[in-house]
Amino acid sequence: MKKLLGIVILSLISILLISCGEKKSQIKLEKVLLFGDSLMSGYGLPEKDHLSVILEKSLKSEGYETQVFNGSVSGNTSLDGLNRIEDELLDESYDLIIIGLGANDMLRRINPNQTKQNLDKIINIILDNNIKVILAGMVASPTNGLSYKKEFDKIYPDLSKKFEIELIPFLLKGVALNPNFNQDDGLHPNEKGVLIIAETIKKSIFNFL
Repeated sequence: MKKLLGIVILSLISILLISCGEKKSQIKLEKVLLFGDSLMSGYGLPEKDHLSVILEKSLKSEGYETQVFNGSVSGNTSLDGLNRIEDELLDESYDLIIIGLGANDMLRRINPNQTKQNLDKIINIILDNNIKVILAGMVASPTNGLSYKKEFDKIYPDLSKKFEIELIPFLLKGVALNPNFNQDDGLHPNEKGVLIIAETIKKSIFNFL
């Protein structure tokens, strides 16, 4: 009886493992687009240290044959992203787009409601094309005022909840304000900072695989 029960349990475990493997294999992750600003574009760094290159290597080390495309433009605001997202989707058929916009909106003190509307429209366009989305969040500096910070910081969790998409609460977690992980300007990640950001993004990707 115990032997029979053991066989049944092993059979159930095997079925579960096979089912999980099938589910994972059905999720395509061949082409990923980083759609952001200078924090994602590789600003100030040689191409070998660009986030797209580092993230692609990291994913391949996990067994994924993934191409990561750099669709980020230094200086872009959320409105700039909205103005170019449709053209970006004409070039490739992406499986996943990671949005990393809003930092320049914050630096220019653009109304958080406008930033939220722009990101809302970008997400809608991407989802309408049956592409998965990860939203990389930012947080406002207290120097912008507590009222502004409160409204800005709500943008990303609100949109994540509305669209039921994966959220990275803060793209620069563990990197921001740390001189060891930033370039001399104190704003843009250096090669060490990029490694941390790539790991943050990879963990987020694995959350929905």
